[in-house]
Amino acid sequence: MNKREFLNELRKGLSPLSEIEIEERIIFYSEMIDDRIEEGLTEEEAVTAIGSVYEIIGQAVTEAPTEKPEKKRSLKVWEIVLLILGSPIWLSLAAAALVVAVSLYISVWAVIISLWSVFGAFVGTAVGGIIGGIVLCTVGKALNGIALIGGGLLCAGLAIFAFFGCKAASKSTVLLTKKFFVWLKGRIMGKEENV
Repeated sequence: MNKREFLNELRKGLSPLSEIEIEERIIFYSEMIDDRIEEGLTEEEAVTAIGSVYEIIGQAVTEAPTEKPEKKRSLKVWEIVLLILGSPIWLSLAAAALVVAVSLYISVWAVIISLWSVFGAFVGTAVGGIIGGIVLCTVGKALNGIALIGGGLLCAGLAIFAFFGCKAASKSTVLLTKKFFVWLKGRIMGKEENV
């Protein structure tokens, strides 16, 4: 058996160990073979001098530290009793906190909807003002028509600014909502893993 075959067999046999332990042992035995070759042995003789690959694998696997399974924490009796006795207080506080959070979230979206309503009002006023101004100009009230067209154009300009403001506010609120739910998911999943 040459060096490459020996190291391949060793790698296959050490698969129950961690990658770090496997690499450490492969490097160790590779250097050991190289040292023996430098001493004048052939590659096959150097591999044979180390010993059987199966004996090395057996020894390495039996010496490897076994991971202890994590002990799950269970609630003690007194903790359960305190949770039950305190439930009227902590359940009502948790429900109140949830209601406040939901109402704040709804309030933020109500502001966003109000901003979009203002944008819609500007658009409607711009369209109505321009059309109304054109109608007034055609019936002979040119001064009133020009003033109405000017007001319509002003509302159109305000609608453009309102659109970008509403878009930015909506995008920020959606992004904030995503970040909050990712944070909440991390907190819930983290607590589940720690239990």
